[in-house]
Amino acid sequence: MVIVLDFGGQYNQLIARRVRECNVYCEVLPYTTSLDRIREIAPKGIIFTGGPASVYAPDAPSIDPGIFSLGIPVLGICYGCQLMTYLLGGTVSKAPVREYGRTEITVSDSSNLFKEVTTNTICWMSHTDYIEKPAAGFTVVASSDSCPIAAIENTERNLYGVQFHPEVVHTPEGTKMLHNFLYRVCNCNGDWVMSSFAEEAVANLKAKIGDKKVLCALSGGVDSSVAAVMISKAVGKQLTCIFVDHGLLRKNEGDEVEEIFTKQFDVNFVRVNAQQRFYDKLAGVCEPEQKRKIIGEEFIRVFEEEAKKIGTVDFLVQGTIYPDVIESGLGKSAVIKSHHNVGGLPDYVDFKEIIEPLRNLFKDEVRKVGLELGIPEKLVFRQPFPGPGLAIRIIGDVTPEKIAILQDADYIYREEIAKAGLDRSIGQYFAVLTNLRSVGVMGDERTYDYTIALRAVTTTDFMTAEFAELPWELLGRISNRIVNEVKHVNRICYDITGKPPATIEWE
Repeated sequence: MVIVLDFGGQYNQLIARRVRECNVYCEVLPYTTSLDRIREIAPKGIIFTGGPASVYAPDAPSIDPGIFSLGIPVLGICYGCQLMTYLLGGTVSKAPVREYGRTEITVSDSSNLFKEVTTNTICWMSHTDYIEKPAAGFTVVASSDSCPIAAIENTERNLYGVQFHPEVVHTPEGTKMLHNFLYRVCNCNGDWVMSSFAEEAVANLKAKIGDKKVLCALSGGVDSSVAAVMISKAVGKQLTCIFVDHGLLRKNEGDEVEEIFTKQFDVNFVRVNAQQRFYDKLAGVCEPEQKRKIIGEEFIRVFEEEAKKIGTVDFLVQGTIYPDVIESGLGKSAVIKSHHNVGGLPDYVDFKEIIEPLRNLFKDEVRKVGLELGIPEKLVFRQPFPGPGLAIRIIGDVTPEKIAILQDADYIYREEIAKAGLDRSIGQYFAVLTNLRSVGVMGDERTYDYTIALRAVTTTDFMTAEFAELPWELLGRISNRIVNEVKHVNRICYDITGKPPATIEWE
């Protein structure tokens, strides 16, 4: 295991992902983690993240310098590199010019960090301070024209630092550098694989739950589905899944979820068909945030009613994943957004403890576990879908008629993307029913019908995104099918806005 100490850097999750991609287990912890806790964990290595602060500022995040005497290899990235230098007696100063973007650096092949890395390689710089003088015992092992000290090392103490970000895609050989640190410096074994994780997790859940009852709020999304199957593998019929069908799912989705959980896995499955209830609550509501609140609140009420029928349960399952945990704030890290599953479950549902079997996994790892557990690929690789469902892909008020129109259009869109072999390469794609109606002509008659907007983006982290450059021929085929096969649609538009300035979803 390797730990990543978070000093407020925007790439902290990405560092952990890269480490795990090297088959080494990794967790992100706050920089306030005590030395005693670190000794107890006994990691093979420690990575300091970047961060927006200056190490010499009075309120800058810092750490006990004793961490460098634990005998555990440390890699400092950007701010982490500067902090290491500062705490060990080197000099960090404000740079005359901020260095940001792609930069060519020259590395030393004699350093374990840069073995088999091209001598002149590209990296991603993002810093306003620089190392003016390394601490005693450190050697400079990389430099650039504008950054004479781009990487440092103290091989005697196994301390390394880089002024750039090896974890981002803009540093092409960055993963190789991290791999070198993990294997050449930390001597990791590389035995972190999904099959062993799934097997171990199921065994641990079986031991924890014993003969007690478990309740799962199943949305049908990837996270809650994988969590439910994992619990099912551990305790079988002791698990009850409540699937609230709010009528805002994609075409056939409710039936697909029910079929998988009733025919393939041994669980007590309760499907609550609450479509009309949600439609009544949403009638005449146009404001996006109000839609979200209504759906979240009603979901809670339906779930609560069904849970009461079951009676007291010992455990409640949630599909929380690692980005949710990190973004909700670690220690003194900034809270990006507070996460709560299924719209925030009520305090008065009668259960004793929450189980979150996926809370240490990233999204791509959750998918891998899903495959290991035997969940069909169709469900595992399902497109990201917002909790409020199609309600926030319909601009304006929501009606059963509009939902049917969007379901059919979206189904055709996704079907054609899959036929073109692009379903795994596009980050996210979906249709939106705009509130715009326009004049058209079909069968020599005037029409006045809706416009469907198509959205497709490429992204690695969903924090930023570019529109996907779909082939014109494919877009033409999708447009032709939707207009001909879906009633009340006579115009198709393609959204070519990136994020920022737009968001991926329309509402």
